[in-house]
Amino acid sequence: MTTELTYESTARELATDQGVLRYHEAGEGPPLLLLHGSGPGVTGWRNFRGNLPVFADHFRCLVLEFPGFGVSEPTGEHPMVAANGAVIRFLDGLGLQQVDVIGNSMGGVIAAQLAIAHPDRVRRLVTIGGIGRNLFSPGPGEGINLLMEFTEEPTREALVRWLNSMVYDPALVTEELIEERWAQATDPATLAGARRMYGRAASAARTAAFARSDAPPYWAMLHRLKAKTLITWGRDDRVSPVDMAILPMRTIPDAELHIFPDCGHWVMIEQKAAWESVVLGFLTRKDAQ
Repeated sequence: MTTELTYESTARELATDQGVLRYHEAGEGPPLLLLHGSGPGVTGWRNFRGNLPVFADHFRCLVLEFPGFGVSEPTGEHPMVAANGAVIRFLDGLGLQQVDVIGNSMGGVIAAQLAIAHPDRVRRLVTIGGIGRNLFSPGPGEGINLLMEFTEEPTREALVRWLNSMVYDPALVTEELIEERWAQATDPATLAGARRMYGRAASAARTAAFARSDAPPYWAMLHRLKAKTLITWGRDDRVSPVDMAILPMRTIPDAELHIFPDCGHWVMIEQKAAWESVVLGFLTRKDAQ
């Protein structure tokens, strides 16, 4: 890339009938949609800014900011519900019929749901942790419990504990990262959205609703996913332990699984070069005739 990819140079806005969606765009070529995860102070830019230079050499990269995380305009819906609607409005608003998708954690769940509900709109799918179901490890995982603790009582110390659970190498939790996340996570609107996802009361209500519901959870529908899928995971993930990968690996019809050593939840950051190489190879591989 000849142009440096800064926050300002890549920032874009799309007006929709449910508020403004903000996103980052870089590169030319086939469209590649990147969907961020959840957690205190998260944004799509922070999840993927380090990976954009590599992918922008091959793709038109579109990093969508989900409503409810302090960047795109909120819709008033639960953040998971808002995210599903936002993706469709985003693709329609940009006139994109089919895309490749990379989804980190929550973003991977949203991407899988998109690919199941609209199979013609996702060519290839890459997930980063977070998708599936705990089979052998306790659920929720350590990182989710620490996330709930922060959401209930947002202190700087609780944020640091959660950030350390996200990585294998604690040196990645720098003062700059802490301050960046703290400023966004304690914004009142962002914190309110987080409590709708990870507050203790919200978690209890979700469990009760699930017990009453006849609707299958998304992970029980993964056998309907038609897109070629690459599941990527950190071996040392303490947010979504690696045994969660077994169910999607076995039930998604055309799925590959790549597990990275010495790596926590943020695979695209902690094993950046190795992850980019594997994902780029998968996305650019020619289909067998």
